[in-house]
Amino acid sequence: MKKKDEKFRDAIFIIVDEESCPFYSVGEEIKVESYGLTMSSYKPGCLYLAKQISSIVASKESFGGISKLSSRKTRFDCGGCEGIIHFQYKRDKDFSTMQMKLLEEADQKRRKKHLEKYFGVMRKISLFNSLEDDALADFISLLEFKAIPFGKMVVKKGAPGTNFFIILEGHVEVKADDGHKLADLEKEEMFGAMSLLSAEPFPHSILCVKTTRLALLSIKNFKEILKKYPVLQMFLFKLLVDRAQAMTLKSGKIASGMTGELSEISAVDLFQLINTSRKTGTVDLFIDQGRGMVFFKEGEIVYARYLKFRSKQAVHELLGIKNGHFSYTKGLPDILEKEEPIGGFMGLIMEGLQKIDENQES
Repeated sequence: MKKKDEKFRDAIFIIVDEESCPFYSVGEEIKVESYGLTMSSYKPGCLYLAKQISSIVASKESFGGISKLSSRKTRFDCGGCEGIIHFQYKRDKDFSTMQMKLLEEADQKRRKKHLEKYFGVMRKISLFNSLEDDALADFISLLEFKAIPFGKMVVKKGAPGTNFFIILEGHVEVKADDGHKLADLEKEEMFGAMSLLSAEPFPHSILCVKTTRLALLSIKNFKEILKKYPVLQMFLFKLLVDRAQAMTLKSGKIASGMTGELSEISAVDLFQLINTSRKTGTVDLFIDQGRGMVFFKEGEIVYARYLKFRSKQAVHELLGIKNGHFSYTKGLPDILEKEEPIGGFMGLIMEGLQKIDENQES
């Protein structure tokens, strides 16, 4: 016997409540039409929700017809994953419950207040230089704002990424496991994007060292905004690469392909980092006066050159350089593979620093 085709009724539902839902927000509509289910633009489809909606619009018990809805269940939930939403049937375009009207009015007031207060502040932040005014207003409307007091932990190491943070006022520190400072983040700087993009927990704790006002963008709104404005995604990826390299250097690690600025980590600290890590590789230094190169084998310097200087003299000259760009790559040229160190590393560095001091005094 041929199975009768399941009938799905057209309907519109509206979300009236949500608890940690990774995708949807209060006030958004769910539309079922011609066997299709649609959500707001840029929203992903949730299988939990699709399954529940399918069951509702096919069931005579829960969805027996417009004329009978007053005596039947009209409020539903999605079944839940790590979060949950509650939604109810929306009878027509002009219909909404008193609760929804109040929510909408409150949300409009909140958005207007935030826009008036923070538009000028956000416009100054480099991340938003590429956004038109309408797009920036769209972004601000999705933000929440919080003041975090001095001494309070904003995020603990290992916590899941739930928000993207923008510092509007104040100062936070990124802390290593032993409590020492890895980085300072101040007004107009951001954090949290790495955890949201990678789905990895926070690698470090972040502490307020003075009362700090933050703008927070939830994970679902963060993903929506990046899809809507790809230029922000490009900016954030560059920011994350630069910051990750700086943090890695300060935490005592270095990897092939890493680059940085001598204004952020001195040549002395950079060379000591390679020595301590017993790395074999080449440091390329790009300085206004010219290019320098230092070659390491298992942490010891086997050769160096800078301008007319070679070996020890080149190392000593480079130790005094304060500004420039460097890159580190793994491995040595074949010609240097069998070279012996040009001197004990610590003795070489101390001798160079002493000469710098003598030159400054003379």
